[in-house]
Amino acid sequence: MAQINSRQDEKKRWKILAEDLGVKETENISSLHDIKRHIGKTMQRDNIPRNSELLDMLSVDKRKQHLQLLKIKPTKSASGIAVISVMTKPYNCPHGVCIFCPGGEKIGTPQSYLPTEPATMRALEAKYEPDKQIKSRFNQLKKIGHYVDKVELLIIGGTFMNLPFEYQESFVKSCYDSLNGIKSRDINHAKEIAEKSVIKNVGLSVETKPDWCKQKHIDLALDFGVTRIEIGIQTLSDEIYKKTNRGHTLLDVEESLQISKDAGYKIVVHMMPGLPGSNLQKDFDDFITLFNDQKYKPDMLKIYPTLVVPDTGLYKMYKEGKFEPYTTEEVVDLLARVKKEVPPWVRIMRIQREISEEYIEAGTGKGNIRELIIERMKQRGDKCECIRCREIGLKQLKEKLEINKYDVEIKNTNYESSGGEEYFISAEEKNTKSLIGFVRMRIPSNKAHRREIVGNTAIIRELHVYGQVVPIGERDAKSWQHKGTGTKLMQEAERLAKEELSIRKLLVISAVGTREYYKRLGYELEGPYMIKIL
Repeated sequence: MAQINSRQDEKKRWKILAEDLGVKETENISSLHDIKRHIGKTMQRDNIPRNSELLDMLSVDKRKQHLQLLKIKPTKSASGIAVISVMTKPYNCPHGVCIFCPGGEKIGTPQSYLPTEPATMRALEAKYEPDKQIKSRFNQLKKIGHYVDKVELLIIGGTFMNLPFEYQESFVKSCYDSLNGIKSRDINHAKEIAEKSVIKNVGLSVETKPDWCKQKHIDLALDFGVTRIEIGIQTLSDEIYKKTNRGHTLLDVEESLQISKDAGYKIVVHMMPGLPGSNLQKDFDDFITLFNDQKYKPDMLKIYPTLVVPDTGLYKMYKEGKFEPYTTEEVVDLLARVKKEVPPWVRIMRIQREISEEYIEAGTGKGNIRELIIERMKQRGDKCECIRCREIGLKQLKEKLEINKYDVEIKNTNYESSGGEEYFISAEEKNTKSLIGFVRMRIPSNKAHRREIVGNTAIIRELHVYGQVVPIGERDAKSWQHKGTGTKLMQEAERLAKEELSIRKLLVISAVGTREYYKRLGYELEGPYMIKIL
């Protein structure tokens, strides 16, 4: 492992950029600020130009050359895809309102969302029209230097599956139309176009509650082309579900996870430590149960420590002295302990909501909570082995690692989950243990309800190769994308399935924009899945 970008090399790169931007005096150029100052002075501006303006000043070839230097928020596409959130319009939940939940029709936002959150602000500006939201975010990402030809859409705004069917279908169709750049006749036509669209939809995610994540909901989501389900579990306590008016039980949680995994979905679970009736030890125990009890074991996790915001039942409890949220110190200590226990097949997607401090009456409003947790772990000599902490794109960005492409090993970890068998097949760099990519393959439980799953069948729930987004058809020496890693992982999954597990039929839950890729690997469409007879 070698450290790259020495100070001397970095200075040289800034000089080359300055010359390409037309800066005449480059002798004293040693930073991006120097370049901006020179250009601002030349243009007789009071303020210095933004990175996006510098990118606009470069030719197409030079833009590609300097993109990594000028890209804003490079982590936005470090995981191999560009993620765009699109929000549904406000609808009240049928069961009522959870006591911790802000937003709703009364303030003109979806349930659980506040007006100052970035995604909500974009949605309000677009009047909740999906096409306008997507185009706005798409252009924004492109302008700040991100490739956006591989897009994962996150449909947010509360429990998507309880919205009227006509609205759900229209919303998803509009999402596809926006990426396709063509107005389709209906949703099936939109999906057909998306299969060969220039901008590839590589994933589609929706949020829901456990009681709105049963067989009929899952079947509908499959028809829409959804590939990931985010389930608001929050806790593992029926008592707390009653106290917080969640409107479902722990049995609903277990059933929703089993049904979703057996249908091939990637699963994100939302957890809320610090709810009324809980305590630090119980929350820690809940996470340990979540990771180790086969009834749960999610693939991904979003952790939202409980906050007190105005106009909620929890706010009333807080004002009456009946509830006290965790302090920042308590949250940091708890989650530092939790992250130490995270299995290597789980990805912690997010810690903390993007809620403006003006809306937080009590609880930790720190936006850098993840950094505080990592610092606490370093002090204790602990490490987190979750996917996000190991993925190669982020490690290359943050640790400036140079990875030996010839020193890669394929590993297989298997575990029981929701009545089925999971196989986490990963490609890792030996020296740094960096995660290059992985496949999640499942042998479904005997409760699997889909007609496509019969006999000796397994299903690929996820294939992901990490590294900075590389445009389709191009290569980047520093990225692991488009170097055959995904194909090798699929070949290993097929070998394992056929030779060791006696699997005859392999399914893939594929986003509509990745179906052509699987066709090249010998798969064909059956229902919502790509399938191959081994």
